Amino acid sequence: MFPNPTTDQVIGFDEDVEEETGPKKASTKKMGGFYRLNLHPSVLKGVLKRGYKTPTPIQRKTIPLIMEGRDVVAMARTGSGKTASFLIPLFERILAKPSKHSIKALILSPTRELALQTMKFVKDLGRFCGVKAAAVLGGDSMDCQFSVVHSKPDVVVATPGRFLHLCVEMDLKLTEVEYVVFDEADRLFEMGFGEQLKEIIHRLPESRQTLLFSATLPKVLVEFARAGLTDPVLLRLDVESKLPETLALSFVSCRSDEKPAALLTLLDHVIAPDSQVAIFVATKHHVEYIHMLLDQAGVPNTFVYSDLDPSARKINTAKFQTGKVKALIVTDVAARGLDIPSLDAVINYNFPAKAKLFVHRVGRCARAGRAGTAHSLVAGDELCYLLDLCLFLGRSLSCVGSDDSAAAPDALGRIPQHLLDEQLSKIILWHDNNSALAGQRRVSENAYKQYLRSRPGASVDSVRRVKELPTATLGAHPAFVSISKPLLDRASMLVQMKNYKPQGTVFEFGQSSHVQSYNVMKTKRTKDSEKIYRFKQKLKQDNVMCEGEEKKLELESSSVADISRTFSRVILPAKRREARALSGGGKRVKVGGVDTENFIPYKPADSHSEQGLAVENFQQTADRAMLDLTGDTDRALRQGGQRAKMVWDKKRKRMVGVETNSKAGKIKSESGTWIPASYKSGRYKAWVEKNKAGEEQSDDDDNDKDKAAKLKTTPNTRWGRHNIKAQQKEKFKLKNADQILKQRMIAEKNRKRNSKKKSKKRK
Repeated sequence: MFPNPTTDQVIGFDEDVEEETGPKKASTKKMGGFYRLNLHPSVLKGVLKRGYKTPTPIQRKTIPLIMEGRDVVAMARTGSGKTASFLIPLFERILAKPSKHSIKALILSPTRELALQTMKFVKDLGRFCGVKAAAVLGGDSMDCQFSVVHSKPDVVVATPGRFLHLCVEMDLKLTEVEYVVFDEADRLFEMGFGEQLKEIIHRLPESRQTLLFSATLPKVLVEFARAGLTDPVLLRLDVESKLPETLALSFVSCRSDEKPAALLTLLDHVIAPDSQVAIFVATKHHVEYIHMLLDQAGVPNTFVYSDLDPSARKINTAKFQTGKVKALIVTDVAARGLDIPSLDAVINYNFPAKAKLFVHRVGRCARAGRAGTAHSLVAGDELCYLLDLCLFLGRSLSCVGSDDSAAAPDALGRIPQHLLDEQLSKIILWHDNNSALAGQRRVSENAYKQYLRSRPGASVDSVRRVKELPTATLGAHPAFVSISKPLLDRASMLVQMKNYKPQGTVFEFGQSSHVQSYNVMKTKRTKDSEKIYRFKQKLKQDNVMCEGEEKKLELESSSVADISRTFSRVILPAKRREARALSGGGKRVKVGGVDTENFIPYKPADSHSEQGLAVENFQQTADRAMLDLTGDTDRALRQGGQRAKMVWDKKRKRMVGVETNSKAGKIKSESGTWIPASYKSGRYKAWVEKNKAGEEQSDDDDNDKDKAAKLKTTPNTRWGRHNIKAQQKEKFKLKNADQILKQRMIAEKNRKRNSKKKSKKRK
């Protein structure tokens, strides 16, 4: 029986124990986790050279299970070491059964950047193992990839679309593949690779070992694991913590039109000049606008989005990873899986609509124990999503008051108005002098309208609670407390002037006591003075109750074990008491309209107990967790919802639906999936004829002739090499009319001589 990864201790990765070295030695010795796994010396040397000393929790649990041959679905936080978790067992398998005649392992990644990053890990960890790896990526030359596959690499790191293209074009036989890894599996399905993955799985042997590594676990991934994996083990680690402990959060409230100025203020006053920052925006048009804005401000930056050319994406990512630029502007679609160890901060220019998308964004920094900060610019229409995030993280949202100088770092606050005004004046001047920048801002505003159509709505409770937030009286954010006190006093005075409400109304202010409207309002105020007093007292009580509720949220919640130890009996809701509905005397009792005496359920009565006692139950442990990324282009946004699939037809003068599942230009594969017809274009046959790559010699004599032909026949002397070069020059040199006539005469003499010899032989 396999060990339970959630409860049992994994051999080789338990707590460090003291081992006695002998009766003569009283000292003890502790060894790290990688030493206890009995790795191959070449693999262990590569791990140590990489700088790994102690395995992470995901590595502690997954490596022993993978080395046992189990199919694993590993779900862990980003930056927890998932790549090394499947590469170390892969090298062990290849070194145990070396073979240079076929592909042994396949690693599928959703994007080029993640595939290149995995390829770099393969080279670093396997530098002493002699493992031959190759990358098959979209956007590269097909002829080069034909030759790469013909070289029979041990490991192939690929993107699904291009790899399936090669499989169909070359008619590849993947019968020798023993190890398959789906890296960032949830992202593979979100990008629409479901059909390609099913076709690739159909071509793989059933005896393979399949691994799925993901940050979330959507429903489609659970169904894929149920169909493509054999008795899988689900490892769900670091999920409850959601965010790294070394990550600091910061929320800044501002208007939508003030976000460019707020971004420049953060870069100037909060983020250190030598730190690197990733800026997440909604669409690719926002990427281009922020890129132009930062160029105007003198901030070195680069950008990445989904429609960018693959070579440009590679170059821009390398610029940021090597530290040549300070800021990287990205969308959610293009930023999945990027590992930038030196990233210090993340800025959410557009606040994400889903809490798990926020976790994915901020997970780019504070990786592998490093410290990091996540700044979020929250507009008025995004406050409800901020409240949803607080509910998801189990935190209470605190707001900075106008006179609160000791607020928490993660409290919601404002940027001092004089700092925003300074940046706003610069931006207005840049827009007036640069028509391209102003035009790009209009394009980004139109793109944001399309983004709002595809953005999912927040919860009803959060929308209701937004009205109770004191957004009008927010004070300066704690990140700006380093500003001089006179400036802060000026900002607080402006806030007080803004929130000042006079006692009188417009009918009373500046009016004489002889005016009729003045006397009417005075009489009305005197009559309703008691109601006004009760209303003010109620507001004070509500504020006190809100403060009490916030204090209650800080209490630690009880666990199931605590409840079971404290209470001997637990009363369940009515629906859960159906099993107890029958009481003595054979009396028939109906619960919820179901006849418990004659009703035959489709599940046995003890099914829940059987599931609870099961050691490995994939259905029980696979909880649903969604992560939907909105598109960063017009086409992706149009596919976001039902409303976005309608377009205006000028001829029909009405809205018509857009067919997104058209089978035009597609062919049906052996497994029944529809793939593009361009996958079978005949380019491989032309490449084989051109390079003679498909010819195989079976006879020994032919092999000997080939070997002899490959022997070096060039003379080693200087004059010998000179004569060969002279002959080659004479061969390709243009000849005059006399030389051509002479050659023809010599050829004619040779022909006559040969004909005479043949006639003599006949006689």
